[in-house]
Amino acid sequence: MLPLGQNGGADPNKLREQYGPEGVSMQITSDWHIHSCDSCDESCMNQADLIADALACGIQDFGISDHLHTPYNLPDIEASRRTYDSVSPSPRFHFGVEVSSVSQWEIDEVASGRYGNPIYGVRQGGPASPALAIGLTAADTERLGIEYVVGGTHWPMYCPVERDAIIRDYHRQNMFLATHPLVTIVAHLWWWMGAWQDSDGIYRTDPWLDNFGRIPQSMHDEFVAAARERGKVVEVNLDAMLLNPRYTERFIRQYLDYLAWMHAAGVQLSIGSDCHCLRYTEIRLDDAALLLDSVGFRDEMFWRIPCKQEITS
Repeated sequence: MLPLGQNGGADPNKLREQYGPEGVSMQITSDWHIHSCDSCDESCMNQADLIADALACGIQDFGISDHLHTPYNLPDIEASRRTYDSVSPSPRFHFGVEVSSVSQWEIDEVASGRYGNPIYGVRQGGPASPALAIGLTAADTERLGIEYVVGGTHWPMYCPVERDAIIRDYHRQNMFLATHPLVTIVAHLWWWMGAWQDSDGIYRTDPWLDNFGRIPQSMHDEFVAAARERGKVVEVNLDAMLLNPRYTERFIRQYLDYLAWMHAAGVQLSIGSDCHCLRYTEIRLDDAALLLDSVGFRDEMFWRIPCKQEITS
């Protein structure tokens, strides 16, 4: 069993005692989910610092992927691209974006101009089971030189805050992303933040954080089949999932088994730190490597974009 930290999550010191650094074969050398100060949220990292820090941390292939919820956020992605062009000397540093699953209803609402500052779209008042969308077009990807698209489910889509309803809704959104032609990587499957958080900040109960097995196996099977058929990559998210101090040891252990099961089922996996920090060196890569090593992962198993010199040679 993975040792639990004092305030939740996996305790890194106890992990080292249990697995021993000399026995760890897993190293993390790629990262496709990183946010910069150009992102629309609280991210604060400078892209120039990222390049230096990634090298110091042993990261060889990586990319920036700032947030895009609706087209309202496109100016942030344009700013991110300008910054990338000004600082990117490396053929192994790539330009991506993280899109959210949103509703077509809210995209239309935001376009109407009735909302003052809809950074996160419109999170209340939408129709039940709305048509899903992303705030990115094929023309945007070409214009901005976007090399890959990370797509994530970030919030319930106007459904009741009830366990079974949330599970059905998140599965619908995950399936939408797994079948969308512009999405390369499906991010942080079954990440949850919001309701059901205990007073100490830990999630111990609904919607699936008490027992990941509450999600029907049929949903996992359907998602895996779609990911394989469409050639999608599924993210192993470090900061929001495996290293999340608000998740319990039981959930993290079950989630690791889930990732290993998907890999065995033929799904391509990628590493994404989901870094929102001031400096990339704040991400606990060694701790994440210990966790991944515990279920048999090795660095060569993970997807990556080839070096640009390899692509053009």
